[in-house]
Amino acid sequence: MTMTTQQPNWRKSSRSGQNGGDCVEVADNLPGRVLVRDSKDQQGPVLTFSPEKWQAFVSLTSQHN
Repeated sequence: MTMTTQQPNWRKSSRSGQNGGDCVEVADNLPGRVLVRDSKDQQGPVLTFSPEKWQAFVSLTSQHN
């Protein structure tokens, strides 16, 4: 039996500028989890959220924009 490990597909916010400013990257292609990291420190720590918690966070922040 061969096991394959799915790699995170990192993306930046569409609101991020192209000048390398303060951004986070999100990978939401993995089953049951959403990963978040600092775009300037891609080898640094990664936060892990459940899809439900991440969606709640995104909804809350979009209400306060």
